[in-house]
Amino acid sequence: MSRLRALAAAAAGALTLAGAMAAGGGAAVAHEPPAAPDPPAVMDFVPPAPGTYQLHPIMPAPDGPVLDVRGRRTTLARFTRDKITVLSFIYTGCADARGCPLAYQVLHTMYDRLRESPDLQERVRLVTLSFDPAHDTPAVMRRYANGVLADKSAGVEWAFLTTASARELIPLLDGFGQDVRLEPGPHGTKAPRLGHVLKVFLIDPRGVVREIYTTSYLFPDVLLNDIQTLRLE
Repeated sequence: MSRLRALAAAAAGALTLAGAMAAGGGAAVAHEPPAAPDPPAVMDFVPPAPGTYQLHPIMPAPDGPVLDVRGRRTTLARFTRDKITVLSFIYTGCADARGCPLAYQVLHTMYDRLRESPDLQERVRLVTLSFDPAHDTPAVMRRYANGVLADKSAGVEWAFLTTASARELIPLLDGFGQDVRLEPGPHGTKAPRLGHVLKVFLIDPRGVVREIYTTSYLFPDVLLNDIQTLRLE
């Protein structure tokens, strides 16, 4: 068994256990992102100018069944092809300020910046994909979108997705190399937490991952420069 598949199998166990706890009433209530997210931390470095560097292919983005906020079954490839895509894994019950809320804040800032760029707003999409299908149903993901989906004038595509089951999620976790593990909840609570390393993926229009961001480099300016670099290829 590969390391990634072992991680995915562990994630499946975590998700199954989390689902069982949710059924027993011990699950954490999903938080909803703020309407006006706080800005991310200030960068302590200057990113290189667009087009002065290369982003080498890393791996093809995996494909598999997903559910949109209306519960419609589709494929992830629908959201990782034909545009430059910024994809983030999250779960809505995450309370780590440097985890999923940070990813939401950065993508929300990207959303606002892209709205101001006619050259990019129709060429870039944002994707938020849950790795907690036991709790993050399409309805929960719709609430998590926090009004973004109602803004029809933005011109920027931001998809909020989940999966029908851990079985359908595992190949996506495996393919992206996204680890998920079950951790004890805060002291005095029964709700588990899904521990993970925050990762955000930059995917080119051919569906190839070209960059993977962790907390240290997850800044809108870095993402925008990398997007511009892909546009210049």
